[in-house]
Amino acid sequence: MNEILLITAVFLGGLFLLYGLGVPVGFAMVIAGIFSWIAFDSVNYAVISNQMLFGLDSFPLLAIPFYVFLGRLMNSMGMTKRIFRFASALVGQFRGGIAYINIVASMFFAGMSGLATADVAGLGRIEYTAMRDYGYDKSTAIGVTGMSSLIGPIIPPSVPIIIYALLAEESIGSLFLAGVVPGILLGLCLMLFVFILSYFRGFEAGEPFELREAWESFKGAFLALITPLLIIGGILLGYFTATEAGAIAVVYTVLVGMFVYQEITVRSLLREARDSMIETCALTFLLAAATFYGLVALQLRIPIVLTESILGVSSDPLIVMFLLVGLFLLVGTFMGATAAITILTPILIGLVETVGIDTVHFGIVMVLTLLLGTLTPPFGTILFVLEKVTDAELEEIMKAVVPFYIPMVVVILLIIFFPEIATFLPRQLLG
Repeated sequence: MNEILLITAVFLGGLFLLYGLGVPVGFAMVIAGIFSWIAFDSVNYAVISNQMLFGLDSFPLLAIPFYVFLGRLMNSMGMTKRIFRFASALVGQFRGGIAYINIVASMFFAGMSGLATADVAGLGRIEYTAMRDYGYDKSTAIGVTGMSSLIGPIIPPSVPIIIYALLAEESIGSLFLAGVVPGILLGLCLMLFVFILSYFRGFEAGEPFELREAWESFKGAFLALITPLLIIGGILLGYFTATEAGAIAVVYTVLVGMFVYQEITVRSLLREARDSMIETCALTFLLAAATFYGLVALQLRIPIVLTESILGVSSDPLIVMFLLVGLFLLVGTFMGATAAITILTPILIGLVETVGIDTVHFGIVMVLTLLLGTLTPPFGTILFVLEKVTDAELEEIMKAVVPFYIPMVVVILLIIFFPEIATFLPRQLLG
């Protein structure tokens, strides 16, 4: 038993030590995996290259570059302003209207970007500036902008969900559908929180509702709003897979951006393609490292030891889920969601299946909980993006986002206790 604990300590401790020293997480996984393998087992170096190469031989993996490219294109073609204008026409008349606009715009944009950083980088500056111009205090403007950006990676399409699906060998389409209701629920809980906050902080109502403005703004945003319908509708009707949906959405966006809105040029298209390739290469290497890291974990029997240890505490799926959520909250404070998903999924998926937790349900809880870490000091990536798109200091941002953890925690608890929130749509529509 002591030897197993030592192996686990070296395997995980080496990874976290390298990550803490600033080594990119992909390289840290490879180095820690090789070192652990050499220290405790006979290593076959041919297996390392084969696992990293053939671990990426997956058709669903093609979804990542398409959705990364799609998010960048939507940002570059002025779609964020059109979405913000439409959201403003819908909910701007209520008390705290600009805060509601912030949330609704993020929900619309979530159906196109798939990444929280894309949301806060694309809409963040517009949302924050609008709230400040309407007299909202800096703390509220930052908190709403930061938390609303977390809706992006849960409403489909979602890059973190794609990565989890690949590593858990689950259907991307099922997980996309599983994220719809939780994403909408998160938006509604955040709006309810703002509604309560509006009476304590004296938020004012916005401009009166105008049907003409609502119609004009809807026409301007209509072609953008079709994008998530194109993706989900095509998957549900069986016309194409989630991967093919990404490719079709990219082609559609390019055509709209170049010939309808005329805001995408050949030069900007090539620039976004180049930046998307760089981002995709980083994600792909991360996945390659994760497949190797998972293999080493299996060779060293770490998933088995982890399963036995947790089952020694309890085999109740609800208690196990809460133990894992605690782990995710801890890991999320110092590691990005995508990195944590790539590391933890291969290690934990066996335990999840053993205790009878639905892997689709688990995936949604995992993504949501780790997303909370992107707004958690000291390494939350959204915190640093907010620092760039606002006039606030990092310390101010850290203090401002804390009260807005409440809606996210409420949603996570609801999904844990009522798994049907996540599993109802995929079961009903995909079987």
